[in-house]
Amino acid sequence: MIIKVKYFNSKKYVKISEPCLEMFITEVRVKFSIPEDKTLTVTDDGGTEVDADVFPELVTKDVCLVIHDSEGESPASESSGSLMDTLSLLSSQDSEVEHSQSKRACFEAEMLQCVTAKDLVKNVLLEKPGGATVLKEYEDTGKICDSSRRQMVNILAAHMTEKEGRIPQRLTKEKYALGIITLFPSLQDPMSKKGYEHFYDAQSGSGFLAWRLKTIQRKTKFHPKSSSSPKAAVVMGGGPTLVRDNSQEDQLQDEQCKEAISLMTHTNERDTIFQKMQETFHFRQGLIHNPETSASVLSMFPRLLDTKGLILQDFSLLFGAQTAARLLERWPSYKPKLIKEAAALVQTPLLQRLLQSARGEQVESSADYLPGWDSDMSTLLLLLHILSPQPAGRKRGHKISASDAIDHLVVFRKSCQSLDEHLDSDERQQPYLLACGTTKRAISAFYIVMDKKLIPCQGNTSLAAFDELFKVHFVFSLNYDESLRSMYTFLQTTLYNIDVGSTKESPKLKELRAKLLHDV
Repeated sequence: MIIKVKYFNSKKYVKISEPCLEMFITEVRVKFSIPEDKTLTVTDDGGTEVDADVFPELVTKDVCLVIHDSEGESPASESSGSLMDTLSLLSSQDSEVEHSQSKRACFEAEMLQCVTAKDLVKNVLLEKPGGATVLKEYEDTGKICDSSRRQMVNILAAHMTEKEGRIPQRLTKEKYALGIITLFPSLQDPMSKKGYEHFYDAQSGSGFLAWRLKTIQRKTKFHPKSSSSPKAAVVMGGGPTLVRDNSQEDQLQDEQCKEAISLMTHTNERDTIFQKMQETFHFRQGLIHNPETSASVLSMFPRLLDTKGLILQDFSLLFGAQTAARLLERWPSYKPKLIKEAAALVQTPLLQRLLQSARGEQVESSADYLPGWDSDMSTLLLLLHILSPQPAGRKRGHKISASDAIDHLVVFRKSCQSLDEHLDSDERQQPYLLACGTTKRAISAFYIVMDKKLIPCQGNTSLAAFDELFKVHFVFSLNYDESLRSMYTFLQTTLYNIDVGSTKESPKLKELRAKLLHDV
């Protein structure tokens, strides 16, 4: 279901899977990058407020819904009829007019800046060999493939160095980046602050344009490095290891916690275990974020190893039920787009088999190939290929292949094989999924392996089990596996909407998000 939406001077289409006002507002926040702390209201184009009761019927009609936030204009209060009230109202109206004029002037200046940057980039591409091909591709398809994007970046970086030398000014690089997303709107990342940070981010000095310019600078360098100290890198916060404030009620303290832990050890009543785990949540988080006690959490709370659903409860206590449900709710709309993106990659036998499984096509067994994973797990593995593993910080080092990285995410074990033998020989440092069954398509149980221990998954599907694997990182404050970092970060910020704007993201990740969010 696609709905036309207006927010201030911007109009976009918003896609939802069912006519639910709450779901609609959540998707509007994502599409327009509206912070969670702003209260949103919805009206039709005539100004009549829309509530949850009439929303399902209204969206079936051809209407443009208007979004108002908590900082927007509010209705004027009723006049008391006194002279002071009248003067106050007039003064308020004058102030609103001045504010409106100021906002309009800023908007016009920004529009002029965008148009100027757009014309600059377009003219450079038209002048340089290969640039017209990039423009024609976007005109025909509405997007740009990776090879064309690289060609465009090379053209623009070369033009910058022609005009300003080996080290162009920061404002110049920002102007070219702005021109790119203005000329090619589908390349804009709607979840970043300016929308073009994956092409040039002034704070961190990263992005496709920045990297190409650094390559040019290395190749044309003719003098030794400056002895001055390098600029300190900007440290981004966010992610699973961040300590978070949570105001949970009815939390036990000191001796009460010890009594609850003892009770959980000696009872098999599921409701009691869940209640006591909830009441000791703050105590457990304190242990997890203390380096001296973090390794003892599983031994102190052994019910995590035999009671399904406790990981999901702790994650919901950290972020709320709405965030906890986002992957399973949004996956159906992202899945076909990821399959489409993976189909455009350079094909390998493994990638072809994953594409067939993701599409639900039957793959014949052979002597050297057994049936693969189900559609959801295959699509997750395609995402791993799209965001191919890279050494941290783009430094030279060992680069693990996507096929090898799969074993850092999920391992298949036949039901007849010993799990203890597997754990004894396992050398992995970060959590991963262990899928037990007769074949990869017939899994009877999923486990999360952590510290050579098994945590049973409540979900009996591959997507639900992966959802729990992702959440384990936040519940136990664990870093992502380095080979899976891009994939986990993409899901964290784009689907779960956790720590958006404060988590470090690669330009490749931002580019993928821009493609998917503009592919309606």
